[in-house]
Amino acid sequence: MNEMTQPLQRPQATPVSWFAFATTHRASIAGLAVLAFPLVMPFTALAANILIYGLYALGFNLVYGYLGLLSFGHAALFGTGAYLCGIAIVHFGLPWYVAIVLGICGGLVMAAAIGALAIRTRGIYFAMVTMALSQCVYYLFYEAVGWTGGENGLRGINVREIDLFGLKLDFINPLIRYYVIAAFVIAAFFVLSRILASPFGAVIEAVRENEARARASGYDVTATRLITFILSGGFCGLAGALQALHWSIVPIEILHYDTSGIVVMIALLGGMGTFFGPMIGAAVFLLLENIVSLWTEHWQLVVGAIFMICVLFFPAGIWGTLIRRAKHD
Repeated sequence: MNEMTQPLQRPQATPVSWFAFATTHRASIAGLAVLAFPLVMPFTALAANILIYGLYALGFNLVYGYLGLLSFGHAALFGTGAYLCGIAIVHFGLPWYVAIVLGICGGLVMAAAIGALAIRTRGIYFAMVTMALSQCVYYLFYEAVGWTGGENGLRGINVREIDLFGLKLDFINPLIRYYVIAAFVIAAFFVLSRILASPFGAVIEAVRENEARARASGYDVTATRLITFILSGGFCGLAGALQALHWSIVPIEILHYDTSGIVVMIALLGGMGTFFGPMIGAAVFLLLENIVSLWTEHWQLVVGAIFMICVLFFPAGIWGTLIRRAKHD
């Protein structure tokens, strides 16, 4: 039988691997994990705090993990979102949802201001410039005592009830508070996933991998960096606003460079450049902090030692290492 008389054969469909499925539906899977998270946590307030710091680290990871720029100034974006949300409620009596929008806008504007000054620098210079500008923001909020409370922080952010399309929710209830925060975090997952899956997301990673080639391909590297930094500020501003609602206060320490250092540790623990790694890093870091601090007042020493072990044996981060192994299976 020659080729002309052979029966046509249907091409066999290539099975979709579980890893490809998980990558395609990463925001939905991450959202389900967030919804189930309180069931495995010792108490709900800690779970909410992990969500907020995980969201903060997601914003930071957009610049550090996906763009390849190390920033030591993200506390300014996180803290600005928290303060503007708190000021909107305490001084102007605005509704909680308007306050959250103002917190996001505050993060975006502050990121645009810092990014415009720092984005043309490289490497350690970018890290130092962002840290210096962040400390300037710390000083401005510290001195604005009438608005921010100065060294005592901003107090009185009392949101007792959430009115959601006529449905009144008791925001004082820890579980309801958690799921209100979780709703914003899940929405952020979908927004971030859409950004990364878009052509602009491909440009971000192209700039990280080979800046010269990206520029030769016609992409505006400086504009890409600035836009990415601004988008990062929006996520961090949202995290700060949620933190203000969760704590009911905004301490001045939220703008300190320690807060910028913590998010670097969280991103490294979880895995930079991974979608869900920041959440894993936030969970590990805050759980260690809460558990070890019950045993000793020198918990920083123990957590620091564990962090070094993780960096040595999981150089891609905990989640990043699991992802790499899954790709090779």
